[in-house]
Amino acid sequence: MSVLRVGNASGFYGDRSAAWREMLDGGELDVLTGDYLAELTMLILGRDRMRDPSLGYAKTFLRQLEGVLGTALERGVTLVTNAGGVNPAGLADAVRSLAARLGLDVRVGYVEGDALQRPDALTANAYLGAFGIAACLDAGADVVVTGRVTDASLAVGPAIARFGWTRDDLDALAGATVAGHLIECGAQVTGGNFSFFTELPDGGHRPGFPIAELHPDGSSVLTKHPGTGGAVTVETVTAQLLYEVGGPDYLGPDVVTRLDTVRLEQAGPDRVRVSGVRGTPPPATLKVGVNNLGGFRNSMTFVLCGLDIPAKAALVRGQLEEAVGKDGLEFTLARTDHPDAADTETASALLHVHLRDGDKARAGRAFSAAAVELALASYPGCTLTTLPGDAAPYGVFTADTVAQDAVPHVAVLPSGERVPIPPPPVVSGGLQGPPGMHQALTGGPSLHLTRRGALGEVVGARSGDKAGDANLGVWARTDATWAWLRGWLTVERLADLLPETATLTVERYELPNLRAVNFVIRGLLGPGVAASTRFDPQAKALGELLRARVVDLPAEVSA
Repeated sequence: MSVLRVGNASGFYGDRSAAWREMLDGGELDVLTGDYLAELTMLILGRDRMRDPSLGYAKTFLRQLEGVLGTALERGVTLVTNAGGVNPAGLADAVRSLAARLGLDVRVGYVEGDALQRPDALTANAYLGAFGIAACLDAGADVVVTGRVTDASLAVGPAIARFGWTRDDLDALAGATVAGHLIECGAQVTGGNFSFFTELPDGGHRPGFPIAELHPDGSSVLTKHPGTGGAVTVETVTAQLLYEVGGPDYLGPDVVTRLDTVRLEQAGPDRVRVSGVRGTPPPATLKVGVNNLGGFRNSMTFVLCGLDIPAKAALVRGQLEEAVGKDGLEFTLARTDHPDAADTETASALLHVHLRDGDKARAGRAFSAAAVELALASYPGCTLTTLPGDAAPYGVFTADTVAQDAVPHVAVLPSGERVPIPPPPVVSGGLQGPPGMHQALTGGPSLHLTRRGALGEVVGARSGDKAGDANLGVWARTDATWAWLRGWLTVERLADLLPETATLTVERYELPNLRAVNFVIRGLLGPGVAASTRFDPQAKALGELLRARVVDLPAEVSA
């Protein structure tokens, strides 16, 4: 066949539970994938397995599978998922047991070798590529379970198996990597979390899940089942393409994908063609995600109403520091109050107090009880939104690397045969500096006439997290806006608009084919999502914050 139709039914652990059924019933598919893993998820699954060695996989996948496995087998749809987490063999056994209970004959393969032995870590997993998945499919697997592979590999593996690609087919692998990246986050490419959601046909109420129609040369068409919500447009695809990426060199275990070669074209209603993608040999190393338990944390929130807000916050700070000590305490004052407000809520600010400590007792009741004890002995109008409670453990995520040939990538076929997957024979010698990183150019439309307006009137944005870093992709809606944005949105301008980035290392990359710039903001999220006390711990709202800033827009650039 010349086209491989790969759908996605899960973008994270906790995504729409009905999506597997919706995708199987909604139209033709060859492969249905499910992405369950994120940096925080690996921590959760690692803790699960600490409590019970038989666990460590995404349990929700099994519940979803129970209702659809028979349908998938009947219709010849192969299922590929990374729901195996830190125990892919355990999930493979559970799938077989489920099939036996349902009276179904299912061939299950799985991929392992990503788990690395790090005595000082809760979990340490290398991001494997797609050739182990392909080996399982070549052996006739109906279901393939993996641990920590790259998210895009869930789509690349079936394409390798269908089209017979080898490691030399770098452009094809790169094209499929883009397609896999586009569908990995589920409905986020079909209108979910879209800056211009009010323009979607259904207003963004229930976007359908995506499909990538992959071709033998690695090009693809992004689409969705007829009659489902949301939309597939060049802009919805651009938004997802900018999600959680860095520079134009998108490093993967099988190929380095050049994001600055991607071309998007509207090919019909809810159809976007992705073409022109170029690939180069992969790096000699694999990314390793490492999770450790960092200690314990607790939070309490005080409501400060009316006058003297800073003085009230200072009083609470002094009282708590005296009660429990300064170490590990963090105070964030959110000025949500309005002057001359007519009701309590709009007259109030919120003081968020966090405590992180290796001592569970100090971070637990000792802290939260000390906060509650101030109820009748602190500022006027003292009240809290939280009750006293125990501390919860938190994790710290760090990224490391390991040599490709040091990882025992293994495909376990439905027969039980274990097939080693050799590393790529040709690897890159490493990147010489950050290609594609630019300071803004000068020029563009005349700026003599301007108007005040929100930046989001003329640009879209998508942001996300990678360990302690954040990425912020911004795209222009028209060529004229791009000519202005390219020269205007510098690192220095970003610091003015988002002051919390001013003291951090910020990298800026241009993607002209997408009319986009992408910023990588190092250290914005501190020790990572699981440990962050930032109001927006995953930087998901960072793009919308930027779009809300009121700036001088060129008069000739229209919304």
